Amino acid sequence: MKNARKILRIVLLVIIVLVVSIVILIHLFGNSALKAGIETAASKTLSVGVKIDDMDFSILGGKVSFQGLVIDNPPGYQHDKLLEVGNARIAVSIGSLLKDTVNIKEIMFDGVNVTLEQKGVTSNNLQDIIKALPKAEAEPEEKTDKPAKKLHIDNLDITNVTVKAKLLPVPGKEDTVTLKLNPIRMTDLGSDEKMDVAKLSSKILLAIATGVAEQGAGLLPEAMTDGMKAALSTATQLGKTAAEEGKKLLEEGQDTGKEIIEGFKGLLKPKK
Repeated sequence: MKNARKILRIVLLVIIVLVVSIVILIHLFGNSALKAGIETAASKTLSVGVKIDDMDFSILGGKVSFQGLVIDNPPGYQHDKLLEVGNARIAVSIGSLLKDTVNIKEIMFDGVNVTLEQKGVTSNNLQDIIKALPKAEAEPEEKTDKPAKKLHIDNLDITNVTVKAKLLPVPGKEDTVTLKLNPIRMTDLGSDEKMDVAKLSSKILLAIATGVAEQGAGLLPEAMTDGMKAALSTATQLGKTAAEEGKKLLEEGQDTGKEIIEGFKGLLKPKK
């Protein structure tokens, strides 16, 4: 009986040590690893720099929040930044982190500022990034022992989007036009197509670009909106043409601890 109690105390002590170790590892490395993963994956997909000022996440709560996400401009533009996100939050189903498909209950981007900069008559920074997006059909299936996680997103909302369009100077006309985009909502993403971080990044950017093209009609130069629509129509394939899709969207133990951390990091594994 005494031996059984002694063994039980030892087992409980080991469990406590493991839990404390997991908490310490997460506290020391979790935020930095996740932050680096998001920046790397998004930068590779968009072919421009992506940075995050601050990030915090709770493994047990399945929540991630970050502030100050910045997407840089392509080379050759006057302004350094294309897009800034004030606040964002992500809610993940914890159990799904250990599975091949991770279920994300909610993604929310709030306070999005876009600087749309015209270069030449028919070109602009957002259009250039869209043209550089990887084509779905050109992406071979990555063959690794641990492939990137697939995603299913219940709801994705993008709110309070402000676009400041910097136009070519024309005598007697304003060279800056400000647009307030309608809220964008996407639901049930990943149910009818393979969804990963690269595809999700493209989808979000294409939805914002579609909002600019649609709501900028009559306010922005016709050559700019026409060029944007042309880029959208030939961009990353999302089951339908990007323009049609965007328009529809606008309308509508220690090992276990490591696995969970890897589950978060697996969401952000960039394609090579």
